[in-house]
Amino acid sequence: MRAMMGAALLALCSGAATAQIAVSAGDNKSRLENGVAITVRDPAPDVLTVLDLGSMPPRVLGEVRVPASVVGPPNSVAITPDGTRAIVPANQRVDPANPARTINGTTLSVVDLTARPPVVVQSLEDVPAGPAGVSVNRAGTHALVAHRGAGSVSLWRIAGGRLEHAATLEVGNAASLVSSAVFTPDGRHALVTRYGDSILTVIAIEGDTLRRAGRDISAGINPYGLVMAPDGRTAVVANIGRGGGDVDTVSVIDLTGAVNAWRVVETQSVGQTPEGIAISADGRSVAVTVMNGSNKPAGSPFLGEGQVQLWRLAAPGQSPRLRRIAVAQVGHWSQGAGFSADGRRLIVQNMVERDLSLFRIQEGRLVPAGRLPLPASPAALAVLAR
Repeated sequence: MRAMMGAALLALCSGAATAQIAVSAGDNKSRLENGVAITVRDPAPDVLTVLDLGSMPPRVLGEVRVPASVVGPPNSVAITPDGTRAIVPANQRVDPANPARTINGTTLSVVDLTARPPVVVQSLEDVPAGPAGVSVNRAGTHALVAHRGAGSVSLWRIAGGRLEHAATLEVGNAASLVSSAVFTPDGRHALVTRYGDSILTVIAIEGDTLRRAGRDISAGINPYGLVMAPDGRTAVVANIGRGGGDVDTVSVIDLTGAVNAWRVVETQSVGQTPEGIAISADGRSVAVTVMNGSNKPAGSPFLGEGQVQLWRLAAPGQSPRLRRIAVAQVGHWSQGAGFSADGRRLIVQNMVERDLSLFRIQEGRLVPAGRLPLPASPAALAVLAR
């Protein structure tokens, strides 16, 4: 019997390691009604859906109830490099004193992705306010979490499939709305987006310690989601803007040379509210989800249909660094995007429709490949495509 149980566990772990795992964190607390985000009374639990992007449509591997939030960038969920764990921040929770609104959450959950169905194995209930963007270093030893409600970044050791607090660093005040914290590939630095005061702060990571690296970068208005090229020479940040109908931007950050020389070298217009941003495994393609007014009320002069845009990212020294090659329509209030390992498939989250838009990428074109319904409005997305 023990041998049979061990073989079954080995099979589960092997499946997690070989599948092109993606996780979609869904928020059932929030709904869009005529351009206004409202809090659902007596909502169903939030749900994390585990997917395999090795096929089209993706295969659903399992679901688990876990607190999540649409507030915060769509990179507010992460997968460990071995594919065994997902880390899920809950930026918002329903206010116990007023169920018609949400307040800062303080929960950080760890999900075992090898279990079928997946299972929450750790729930940290008192982390700094508003945990949001999260990333894991390439070695799989540490996780970084941005805290929108506290103006800080926390560092966590990953040991035995669980999180242990290592350090917390204040990078601004609560009004700075720290949103994303993304490791460089060597794990020695991270870029932190500060939505509230339109700054990116560079931090240094040495073992279990964090410190400011002495470099702040100015990109566009309200930097939010951010991706790092696999070679560590470039990052791309989505400047989400103020939501007033103006055209917003994405910026390319050159990370070659000394840290004090890191800077924005190019900014491109994308349309209203670039909510999500993703990069392919080869570092050549960038996908940007653009609300394009799809979250506006009827009658607004800025009302539009959601988009996903596909951009080509050039190597440092080439110009332009970003070149748009395709645009396709998606759903409303769209959030995150993710590429398959070979860069030939793309998924996009649609909050209003509670589904994923599916695309094949063929000769530089985005070819619609259907929709995949989900049990909760998809708010954050992470892909471990190998």
